[in-house]
This record gives sequence, C-alpha cells and structure tokens, in this order.
Amino acid sequence: MSQTTSFIRRMTVDRIVGPSERACLRALSGLGLDQDTSGFDVFTGLWWPLRQRSQSAPRREVAWLIAKLHAAIPVPHVRPDGGQGPSLAQVLGRSEPREEHAQRRFRCRFDTLLCNSLGALEPHLGWALSVARKAVVAGHTQGIDWVLLTDHLSIWDRGEEHRRKRDVRDIWAEQYLEATYKP
Repeated sequence: MSQTTSFIRRMTVDRIVGPSERACLRALSGLGLDQDTSGFDVFTGLWWPLRQRSQSAPRREVAWLIAKLHAAIPVPHVRPDGGQGPSLAQVLGRSEPREEHAQRRFRCRFDTLLCNSLGALEPHLGWALSVARKAVVAGHTQGIDWVLLTDHLSIWDRGEEHRRKRDVRDIWAEQYLEATYKP
C-alpha cells in the first residue's frame, strides 16, 4: 500500500480524524499549518506517523491541503481494488451544465482552477469538491479518488518534470473534456 493510500485511509476508513478534529480543520480553511497549534496537532497526528515510516508520504503542503478540504467537503473516497476511481476532473466534466451561459461560466471556473499554483488552489478545489458532492447527492457518481487527487496535487507545479512526463493540468483538461463528450 502506498503512503498516499495510507494517508487517505487514515482519514476516510480508519477515522483517525473524528468530528471535533474535522471541525478544527474546517475552521482553518485558507490558513497555513503554522497558524494554529490545535490544527497543527490534528494534522501531525494524521500525517507524521506516515512520514516517519517513509519519505514517500505525501508532501506536507499537499497533505495539509487535502486534510482541510476533506474535512470541509467530505466527498466519499472511491477506489476499486487494484484500480483507479473517478478523478475530480472527470466528475467535474460529467457535472458541466448543459445551458450555454452556465456552461461557459463553469468552464471558466475550471480553467481558473487549472491556471493556479498549488499555493492558491484551495478555494478553487473547494468549489470543485462542492460540485462533486452535489453529484454524489444527485446519484451521478459515488465519489472521487482522493488518492489520485493527492498524487496529482503532489506534482501540480512540476510541469513535465516527474514520472508521468506530462503536466498534470493537461491530464485534468483532457479528462474533463473526455467526460463532457456526450454522443
């Protein structure tokens, strides 16, 4: 099991982060890890045991972002055994409005998400996860693959300088457009 999978499992299955810890993380939306000691304590209890075991645990900045987002907008984690679940970009593509004006605004929001650096991504991912949560409630999807989201955010600002040899933003744009295609 990868360290990213272990991190997501600790949040979603093992429930290391309970209701009071989630409330604490929700309250820290938009804030850095060093701005609140109680948030720091919750996060280190979740992340540090994995980091001590292996340097391949998700980077601190990415793990902090994921922990806050999952606490604020707990979209279910979907990842079949040995497979990959739906990406956030795919869920957004399937959720694109059909009405032309709304569709343009939606695509503009998605483009804005793609154009931001990791450090400025939190509010845009909050919007995207809110859309995904509505899709879950409406029965259009079961959730997203949080492991995949974490892995993608880990290489967000690296362009093509990683093992995938493609900018993850290009991958997201492709997944989004493929999901919107309705014959």
